[in-house]
Amino acid sequence: MGRGAHFFHFQGLAVADTNSNRRQSVEEKAQAICEPLIAAEGLELLELEFVREHGSWVLRLFIDKPGGVVGVDECAIASRAVDKALDVEDVIPHEYSLEVSSPGLNRPLKKHAHYVAVKGQQVRIKTFAPLFEPPRKNFLGTLSDVSTEAVTVEVEGAGPFTIKLKDIARANLEFQP
Repeated sequence: MGRGAHFFHFQGLAVADTNSNRRQSVEEKAQAICEPLIAAEGLELLELEFVREHGSWVLRLFIDKPGGVVGVDECAIASRAVDKALDVEDVIPHEYSLEVSSPGLNRPLKKHAHYVAVKGQQVRIKTFAPLFEPPRKNFLGTLSDVSTEAVTVEVEGAGPFTIKLKDIARANLEFQP
């Protein structure tokens, strides 16, 4: 199994590492390797993070199954698909754990297609910098419109906000019980 140990999780919390340049470089290299391998298995890599938790490094992949549900079997398939390639390419030159997980109920929205798929549903968006008047960085509301350049969120009591995709730091579906 090389340097990585394998765990399967269905939701987890991460603590960001302070060495963001190194972490970002590992994430970019791992993404380039993992994304096509996971796609070849009929799955989608939604998000990838490389974090330090409790003194150990973790490479965590969040996967989705278009038109289906991600379970333990899909996580195992994705793990097997990327394990050897990550070790051969020596993306992470030290011990780490490889975790493959479903995105959970509050799945991240990264690509234009992700926004299109959840149009009409509740989303939470955080922008890189404050926008509008009065300035705000956090938007919780119904995703009412999606274009290739921007999304519109209807925030209760505040109205619609059209936010350029390039201004979005993080977005996710907000589960409604």
